[in-house]
Amino acid sequence: MDEDSRYEAVRSRDGRFDGEFFFGVATTGIYCRPSCPAVTPKRRNVRFFMTAAAAQGSGFRACRRCRPDAVPGSAEWNVRADVVGRAMRLIGDGVVDREGVAGLAVRLGYSARQVQRQLTAELGAGPVALARAQRAHTARVLVQTTDLPITEIAFASGFASVRQFNDTIRAVYASTPSELRTNAPQPPAKSLAKEPDSAPADGAGPTAEPSAGIPLRLAHRGPYQSAAVFDLLQREAVPGIEEVTGIPGRRTYRRTLRLPYGTGIVAVDERPGTLKGVPRPHTGGWLDARLHLTDHRDLTTAVQRLRRLFDLDADPYAVDERLGADPRLGPLVAARPGLRSPGAADPEELAVRALVGRAESERLVRRHGRTLDVPSGSLTHLFPEPSVLAEAATGDTPVAPDEPAPGNALAGLVAALADGTVRLDVGADRDDAQAALVALPCMDAATVAVIRARALGDPDVAPPGADIPDAWRPWRSYAVQHLLAAGELELP
Repeated sequence: MDEDSRYEAVRSRDGRFDGEFFFGVATTGIYCRPSCPAVTPKRRNVRFFMTAAAAQGSGFRACRRCRPDAVPGSAEWNVRADVVGRAMRLIGDGVVDREGVAGLAVRLGYSARQVQRQLTAELGAGPVALARAQRAHTARVLVQTTDLPITEIAFASGFASVRQFNDTIRAVYASTPSELRTNAPQPPAKSLAKEPDSAPADGAGPTAEPSAGIPLRLAHRGPYQSAAVFDLLQREAVPGIEEVTGIPGRRTYRRTLRLPYGTGIVAVDERPGTLKGVPRPHTGGWLDARLHLTDHRDLTTAVQRLRRLFDLDADPYAVDERLGADPRLGPLVAARPGLRSPGAADPEELAVRALVGRAESERLVRRHGRTLDVPSGSLTHLFPEPSVLAEAATGDTPVAPDEPAPGNALAGLVAALADGTVRLDVGADRDDAQAALVALPCMDAATVAVIRARALGDPDVAPPGADIPDAWRPWRSYAVQHLLAAGELELP
């Protein structure tokens, strides 16, 4: 899009572009999302930015009305496999906060200077500024949804000092942390199923059980076929680490998470009203979620992992436009607009599960998974780490009884994950990861395709042997979901 096209999107308050770009208003010093309901500013007063961090770096503060810091992430970072796309996924996962720019550069295989130069040239902000914007958003969520002391929130959000925290909050939101807490949105008296005039995004917002963990609204753009996603999660749920409760249309998905600083239990509700089809044109919506974390520093990482699992940063307009024009897929897209290609909350866990299946995964959880200090209903364990499985696989966990344990596929996979031969984190190079997987003993092409599509979040994967033409690029993973939903394709 050129700047004139972006301005037309702003004039029409087009929610399709929320998160794809931001605009600042020179006369007010405020930056907004394209769908902001405020009066459209004059073209000469508008400045456009690729990221919220770039807008903040240019001196603009976040609009209090549209909360531009909390829009869905750009779908571009899911599609792109270059260094910028990989860097954005890693920053979203909190790598800069945990390991610094040097750690980010090592993961990408570039020097810190090269990473800084490429991000700044393309996005208008370097990795430190991008991480700072993310920390500010995390801080706002904790301020407005918890009773944690402000000082504790400062460090939980990743800030190095309380002073840095206070200065950033004032610069980004033109408010002190105390003022943010005082002005936090209050839960409405009406049902959450009612569609609002403009859908809120990740961050402080009303939920049915505000005391049950940190309440969030996980925003998405465009229509969202929640039934298909929850059906898949229900079929795949591994007892002990996952459960799906409730009736279709009003289900809740719960699972345990191993996180960098601690553990978490997350719950995501199926959104009433999305079961039958399409919200209003050019609008988005959200899924209500609650997060119980043993360490609040894990908030950003937990949210990003849920977003990847539910494919919330996808661009359904681009996907449906391309696939809907195909004679074979057109009727399927019309029947299920906004169908998503779910990812994984834990890529290494997904790889193991894709290889051994649900029943064996449950056995691995019961035998080798770490027991939660405080179980939550049927959620009692964490999925075992690759290093734990690698040690166990040398003696007692063959995939097939007649296969020697050291040479079986599970042993090869978990050993490769444990020693870094195979990398499946959000910053991994997808082609390199696939080549490493294919080289493992007993690893079949169909399993590798599932891992690439789900664990690595590749939107353009065709299962081997399936009739998936190249004309459906770059959205073949979504085409597969349409064929599966229509019963025209079966995967092992």
